[in-house]
Amino acid sequence: MLLIFDPIYIALAMLGYVLMLLLASTIAPKVASKFSGRFSLYTSMVILAFLIIAIFSATIYLILSVIGFTVNILSLVVFVLILNVMTYLLSPYIINLSFSARRDYELQAIVNDVAYRLGVKPPKAVVVSSPPNAFAYGNFLTGKYVAVSDTLLRLLRKDELEAVIGHEIGHHKHKDNLVMLFFGLLPSIIFYLGYALIHASMRDDRRGTQLAIVGIVAVVISFVVQILVLAFSRLREYYADFEGVIATNKDAMQRSLAKIHLFYERYPSFMHEIADSKFRTLFIYAFVNAVANPIVSEIERLKRMRVSPIQEILSTHPPIPKRLRFIDSIEI
Repeated sequence: MLLIFDPIYIALAMLGYVLMLLLASTIAPKVASKFSGRFSLYTSMVILAFLIIAIFSATIYLILSVIGFTVNILSLVVFVLILNVMTYLLSPYIINLSFSARRDYELQAIVNDVAYRLGVKPPKAVVVSSPPNAFAYGNFLTGKYVAVSDTLLRLLRKDELEAVIGHEIGHHKHKDNLVMLFFGLLPSIIFYLGYALIHASMRDDRRGTQLAIVGIVAVVISFVVQILVLAFSRLREYYADFEGVIATNKDAMQRSLAKIHLFYERYPSFMHEIADSKFRTLFIYAFVNAVANPIVSEIERLKRMRVSPIQEILSTHPPIPKRLRFIDSIEI
């Protein structure tokens, strides 16, 4: 049976979504407020990565200790791994087709220059057809790419464009595609394991209740881990912003982000194209309806704006005000 038509799968997905909203609106903001500013970006990433792996390992150990091998964990891991690896391998070809990617040698010259400043091998530069955005993608089969939309090329000045390209090259430099592939596997494995345990409980008269309870607990934990992975992904965005600043300067990085956001505030119909895209996690700009119009001359006002805790937690990218404040904190 396809998962999308399985009532158990649908119920578990709804349970997880409600849980994520609950955590996003209550516990997560309090934790973020308590620890905000106490750790450096690097320390925060290490702590969060350790926490994700620790929760994953403890959950698997608990299931093995209580249930044993009622469910073939190795098969589940292989299933999830195959799905993610296939996506990783095929996505560059899909992206090139979906966005009508085409090589651009003027853009390649800029990418070469920025890559030289960051001390890395230049990725391939392509222009794509979409609203203002940029993203990094690729793998060992296709090579590495930096894509810039045709509209963004017209929107930004050269130094602002270099800052955006620096951000995208930063993702390649930090190997974010592989890093996030690994961390993205962990909540998926826990979720499908819990899902399998719940199914197994219906066929086991002796331990059905025990299997169902452990399965539900695993599903709940999977969504908690997913929230932590989203938080880790946002830290990687800050890390890439750092590279954009190193490649140019703070002012160029801030102006580029503000200009991109201003475009979507002026033309909100394009926001839906970003929000609905299957590749939105790659974009330098992701839909965050949490701020007002950021006129370039009013960046300071934008930095002081409050951010919706729910949207911040559930978004793949940090909100623009926080990214601007982070850029201010960078010491070069």
